[in-house]
Amino acid sequence: MRHLGAFLFLLGVLGALAEICEIPEVDSHLVEKLGQHLLPWMDRLSLEHLNPSIYVGLRLSSLQAGTKEDLYLHSLKLGYQQCLLGSAFSEDDSDCQGKPSMGQLALYLLTLRANCHDHKGHPHTSYYQYGLGILALCLHQKRVHGSVVDKLLYAVEPLHQGHHSVDTAAMAGLAFTCLKRSNFNPDRRQRITMAIRTVREKILKAQTPEGHFGNVYSTPLALQLLMTSPMPGAELGAACLKASVALLASLQDGAFQNALMISQLLPVLNHKTYIDLIFPDCLAPRVMLEPAAETIPQTQEVISVTLQVLSLLLPYRQSISVLAGSTVEDVLKKARELGGFTYETQASLSGPYLTSVMGKAAGEREFWQLLRDPDTPLLQGIADYRPTDGETIELRLVSW
Repeated sequence: MRHLGAFLFLLGVLGALAEICEIPEVDSHLVEKLGQHLLPWMDRLSLEHLNPSIYVGLRLSSLQAGTKEDLYLHSLKLGYQQCLLGSAFSEDDSDCQGKPSMGQLALYLLTLRANCHDHKGHPHTSYYQYGLGILALCLHQKRVHGSVVDKLLYAVEPLHQGHHSVDTAAMAGLAFTCLKRSNFNPDRRQRITMAIRTVREKILKAQTPEGHFGNVYSTPLALQLLMTSPMPGAELGAACLKASVALLASLQDGAFQNALMISQLLPVLNHKTYIDLIFPDCLAPRVMLEPAAETIPQTQEVISVTLQVLSLLLPYRQSISVLAGSTVEDVLKKARELGGFTYETQASLSGPYLTSVMGKAAGEREFWQLLRDPDTPLLQGIADYRPTDGETIELRLVSW
């Protein structure tokens, strides 16, 4: 790592002449440590907790999990095919209470592609998951009807594009890139090419002073798109270099704990993107992951976290005592045990998210936002963010 500064300086000089997005090499031990975070997640084999993105991320990385990985793939196939394919022949979904969403189905198609298998499916949803669905079908060389592509094109074209996140823009760009490289929808080729350019410009404009595209967690997917989208001049190379340095700093600070975020980052660190699944290399050598050595905490320090909900007719505010290292989800559970506080969550690929607090469910175009007092929105979810002693966490119902 001591040579990283000199290497990045050299890369910056070379990048000034480059037209591509290049990612510098990252210390292999740091990458391995990142991959080790996925191993506990691969022990969760219920359909509700299965996450196809984990398998895809590993297959596009330099890491493997051996028999654990094989078992995970088997569980994905068993669970998804039982629910998704079985439902075509039976109206009884009693065994599929945690039926996968369209986004999960699309990632399942990527899983099969990463393992050189085929599958038929037609996920239809909107924007981020809509783009993911088109990408999944394209990678399987399934032609998508022009009217389906038009909806995504309409969403990103300059005249009527909405305020989509960097993640959504990047996913749409990856879908368009696959369509272009596979020569699908040739009558829309010019619009697809322009859409890729529009998305790339949006992502570059979203780069923060620190170097991230949007934020630290949207940067890996943004880099996946930029790595597939060369452009003239030095802007792209310089932007990717700056993002890589910022990403490495965040990685060293332990910012990546969430399985979905890790699975999007691992391919980038291996100089791969989802587009590589057009022609997947299923025989590429990968290093076997070993479980991280467990560290026994020396003390059971208790911290105090204030939980408040002010956006209700009857506000809630309570000091909660939990063990140091607890997540916001642990704080919520403790508050519920103490009485006077209720909440409900729903599982997603990126972990549980709040659907209801104190009996108030988020309505259409609303969500329960997680903030650190006084007014700092948190980028991590309730299962990932770990408050410090004396911190105040607010749950706020907001519209979008």
